[in-house]
Amino acid sequence: MAIVASLRDINLFSSLPSTPPMADSSSGTFRPAPPIPIPKYAPSNRNRNRKTNHQTDTQPKKPQSNPALKLPHHRTRYYKPVKEGVISSDGERTIVIGESGVSYQLPGAPFEFQFSYSETPKAKPVGIREPAFMPFAPPTMPRPWTGKAPLKKSKKKIPLFDSFNPPPAGKSGVKYVEMPGPLPFGRYPKEGMNREEILGEPLKKWEKGMLIKPHMHDNRQVNLGRDGFTHNMLELIHSHWKRRRICKVRCKGVPTVDMDNVCRVLEEKTGGEIIHRVGGVVYLFRGRNYNYRTRPQYPLMLWKPAAPVYPKLIQEVPEGLTEEEALEFRVKGKSLRPICKLSKNGVYVSLVKDVRDAFELSPLVKVDCPGLEPSDYKKIGAKLKELVPCVLLSFDDEQILMWRGRDWKSRFVDNPLIPSLSETNIANELDPSDKPSEEQTVSDPNTIISSPKMILLWKRALESSKAVILEELDLGPDDLLKKVEELEGTSLTAEHTYTAMVLSNSDGAAEDYVDDKDRSEEYYSDIDDDFDDECSDDESLDPVGPVGTLPVDKIVRKLRERLK
Repeated sequence: MAIVASLRDINLFSSLPSTPPMADSSSGTFRPAPPIPIPKYAPSNRNRNRKTNHQTDTQPKKPQSNPALKLPHHRTRYYKPVKEGVISSDGERTIVIGESGVSYQLPGAPFEFQFSYSETPKAKPVGIREPAFMPFAPPTMPRPWTGKAPLKKSKKKIPLFDSFNPPPAGKSGVKYVEMPGPLPFGRYPKEGMNREEILGEPLKKWEKGMLIKPHMHDNRQVNLGRDGFTHNMLELIHSHWKRRRICKVRCKGVPTVDMDNVCRVLEEKTGGEIIHRVGGVVYLFRGRNYNYRTRPQYPLMLWKPAAPVYPKLIQEVPEGLTEEEALEFRVKGKSLRPICKLSKNGVYVSLVKDVRDAFELSPLVKVDCPGLEPSDYKKIGAKLKELVPCVLLSFDDEQILMWRGRDWKSRFVDNPLIPSLSETNIANELDPSDKPSEEQTVSDPNTIISSPKMILLWKRALESSKAVILEELDLGPDDLLKKVEELEGTSLTAEHTYTAMVLSNSDGAAEDYVDDKDRSEEYYSDIDDDFDDECSDDESLDPVGPVGTLPVDKIVRKLRERLK
């Protein structure tokens, strides 16, 4: 640095001149040289191709892309309006729009194929989101499409086993195949041509318990989700039936709103029988004479078809309301408390009943669906609209707002539930047709309005002789005690392990003691002689132990001693 400081008039940044030179008028404007020289590259191949193409305009142009690649996909906005009937056909292979939505007809098929058999709306579609193509393999292929070249023929001879001829136990390299059954002693399976022959005789109670018990805590099952019972599940259920006699189906989400429909479709399409059902879990029995080799074989769908376009569920002005009333109901619904909260992948078996019970007290009902997909709670709303029935008002804020409609009628005609303003949560703003009349508001002092659940419990108690309606209200203590004793005798008759006998004396006193020997003879004499032999052998109605030894009998003796 000392050497640099000793030099006179030195410029450290030589690339930038300290004082620009004077402009020469003869040479024009002065442009200083750039600090870094700009390199010159050779022209690229892309530019050369452009020049050659420009020079050869007379030659025919080749297509840049294949027309097959221009088909619409899931990101394109393809829409085509359709009407009821055939929309595409290739010989006998046709695509039909009908009451069951989009269905596919193949030659020789026992029924019309669909992507989902249980989750198809009842409304007819108005459009499709993709061109009408069959989701199955083309009929010209000699083998099922796997995406790979066919393998060479194996030199090994693989034996084919079926349910009637299973492989021997312990054979290496062969999986277990379940035999037909259960069959009564001395009977053998036989080939069935229809559903009744394959199912065979109805299962007895102990046979159902024997079949269900190993599957109660087993996770080998078929999971049924938001798409419901799909077409490819047919082959999946038969693969379960190859190894076991029972196929466990666990349903979650949207299909559980209408489990009766799911069970009906399962039995109708698979040919099996549902022998047990708990919540969203269904146990499907294959049949006594089932044979995996002769099962119906259906082609598999290679992809999921795009869902068609259906009419809108919610209208700006629903039927039966004016525009002002619809707006007023939607505003009131924002402050209305939901009757329940639906969790994701839950079981909604009691949702329809809960909505019906809520309509007994309020014209508006709201269901909260936090975290659910928009398509899920819209499908739930469509099911509630058909099953309750009701009128959908909005899906705002992940909530389903419903109105019970003008034609709504209470289920409790004899003793209707009159809603109070605090229960409806819509103070002084009920619809004029929904307000109670003067005859309903003036109630009988002896009548007590109860909830729907309590009314059902009272009806069951009356049917089972555990309760009685006292028409005479002005009863004394002695008469009331006498009524209670009579009711106790009838209830014991209904619940006791043997047929109770009450013999009355000439004085009117009840003689309630009968010898054990006479009681047993009376009990066995009351059994019908024409009772089914099969049921009497396996499901006998004989007492569990000797007469008079059950804990109930000891309680009855103590009560009789107290009454004496």
